[in-house]
Amino acid sequence: MSFAHTSFAPPARRRLLTSAVVGAALLASGCANLAPGTASGDTLAQGFSQQRLARIGPPVQSAVLQTNFAPGAVTLVARNGQVVHFEAHGHLDAAKTKPMQKDSLFRLASMTKPIVTTAAMMLVEQGRLKLNDPLVRWLPELRDLRVITATGDEPLARPITVQDVMRHTAGFVYAGSTRHPRIRELYNQLNIESREVDITTEQMLVNLGRIPLSQQPGTQWEYSISTDVLGFVVERAAGKPLDVVLKEMLFDPLGMKDTTWWVDRANQPRMAEAPDSDPQKAPMLLAYRQDYNPAGKSYFKGGAGLVSTAEDYLKYAQMMVNGGVLNGRHYLSRKTVEQMLSNHIVGMSGNPSSTTGPGYGFGLGFGVRLDEGMGWAPGSKGDAMWAGAWGTSFWIDPKEKLVGIFMAQGPSTRVQTRMLYKSLVYGALVQ
Repeated sequence: MSFAHTSFAPPARRRLLTSAVVGAALLASGCANLAPGTASGDTLAQGFSQQRLARIGPPVQSAVLQTNFAPGAVTLVARNGQVVHFEAHGHLDAAKTKPMQKDSLFRLASMTKPIVTTAAMMLVEQGRLKLNDPLVRWLPELRDLRVITATGDEPLARPITVQDVMRHTAGFVYAGSTRHPRIRELYNQLNIESREVDITTEQMLVNLGRIPLSQQPGTQWEYSISTDVLGFVVERAAGKPLDVVLKEMLFDPLGMKDTTWWVDRANQPRMAEAPDSDPQKAPMLLAYRQDYNPAGKSYFKGGAGLVSTAEDYLKYAQMMVNGGVLNGRHYLSRKTVEQMLSNHIVGMSGNPSSTTGPGYGFGLGFGVRLDEGMGWAPGSKGDAMWAGAWGTSFWIDPKEKLVGIFMAQGPSTRVQTRMLYKSLVYGALVQ
């Protein structure tokens, strides 16, 4: 998908020519309902100032060139199903010899989580899964879980539910952020997160069943491996591997042709890279082993494992901002989307502010904005977002019918870009 610029034509004819060229490209991609804005006239029709949208590029380029947060980035904005901004900035590779392309591939990391949660909610709509199902109904390997305390491990006050693993309230953790040294040691020792060595689904679940929970289920929001566990639930409820489930339910029908769990040799030159100076690059490359097919060797990381492009992710995000429908096909009902984008951690301790900034709760797969105020960037009550450890982020704003996508690979500096980009985008919205 590209923007044609016909500066030699009169303004009215220029808009028609641009619209025809880009519309044809979108029709060819199977994404006819995501028609881009054309030139200044049609961009303004979507409420954006072309002049203000032009402000996005310079700060991103400055970050790329001066602070070296990543070799390059791709930025994309759509409103009312119209792409109003789509640019590639900087370089693809760490050596800065190849220009970034709009169809470059990015490790999504935790931007995988909303997609896997969406597939789970599609199974809920089909009656194959329930939010209040006890987790052990699908994963009996976890039947003996207990909760860590200062005086010894205690029984669960209530069962973990499917809803708990969708909203990070099960009591699972990430080893790098848990406050419990014993749990951290066990997660690392038993290879729960498959950081450097492959581990099958079966062995991971057996090992996880031997480690106490960080807290009682349903009492605290703690970012965790919960969505990886949800991926196992999806596999068992659907009776198929997670890669097949997502391909059949979402990727193929949405036209997400470049979204995958691993990158074959032919497409590896399209992979965006992090700077060699980033201290997290080397260990994260060990953990995100996406250069070979892991089927049968390691579990599919439902919380972190996908690779995609900005255009592909737009198709998913636009479906969600549309209330579960894209190009006439319903993936979720409007009420299910509303449920996913509601706050599911009312009355609990913990919140996702380290990712979202202040003012957000958490729904099912998304951080959700609780009010117009408190946030570090403009937005709307009910907007929803998430981000990935490699440097990607996105949000959807149902009130404004808006999607914003930022793709970069800069693990150590990733938080710097999220609020900057959101502020630039909302600063260009004038109607």
